[in-house]
Amino acid sequence: MLVCLSKNDLKEIMAKKERPSFEEALEKLEKIVEKLSDEEITLEKSVELYEEGLKLSRICSETLEQATLKIEQIEKSSKKDSDEA
Repeated sequence: MLVCLSKNDLKEIMAKKERPSFEEALEKLEKIVEKLSDEEITLEKSVELYEEGLKLSRICSETLEQATLKIEQIEKSSKKDSDEA
């Protein structure tokens, strides 16, 4: 199943003042990957989608990094609390 991502969808994502959630960014990134797999896509469109994909990839990576740091802080705090007990 090929899901097309319109240019307006991409602009809407990037135009939002708020960043998309991790799930939204990942879903859009998956759609871009599917679109880039289309053999009939033009080079210009490929480059455009690639650029948007990089932006979404950064959002996903940053979100995962923040979640990892938060988990580490929680674990550190939990360990400190159990050591004090």
